[in-house]
Amino acid sequence: MASESSFDVVSKVDKQEVSNALNQAQKEVSQRYDFRGVGADIDFSGEKILIKANSQERAEAVLDVFQSKLVKRGISLKSLDSGEPYASGKEYRIESTVKEGIAQDQAKKITKLIRDEGPKGVKATIQGDELRVSSKSRDDLQEIISLLKGSDLEVDLQFVNYR
Repeated sequence: MASESSFDVVSKVDKQEVSNALNQAQKEVSQRYDFRGVGADIDFSGEKILIKANSQERAEAVLDVFQSKLVKRGISLKSLDSGEPYASGKEYRIESTVKEGIAQDQAKKITKLIRDEGPKGVKATIQGDELRVSSKSRDDLQEIISLLKGSDLEVDLQFVNYR
């Protein structure tokens, strides 16, 4: 068994699940009594998710509803990048984006972690917005997966193409 085994480390989000969570949050915001008459709204505009309300606390409450719907649908909150609430006229807004792919600085952090703490003979290469980890030993690859799952990184990671 001299062939190399490998897997890819990616950060992808199911857009359909995000859309479903957004629809559920819209429905809950429109039906809840504490959101009546405060102009609370959550919308998807292009690549951004826009939350509006007449006070900062209400806007944060709408964001909390959306986050709870994402978690129920199995989407990590590490994938959601929310800005600070800001005033726009008479309302407060929060802009959020869904992050996909591993940023270059995060990819470098992950490869350094694999080099420093992982078993010897494991190679990690950056390929665009994902990483390829390869080794002669499948056990070493399993060890890398558990190492990455246990480490506190700022991205939600999935492990695909294990061969």
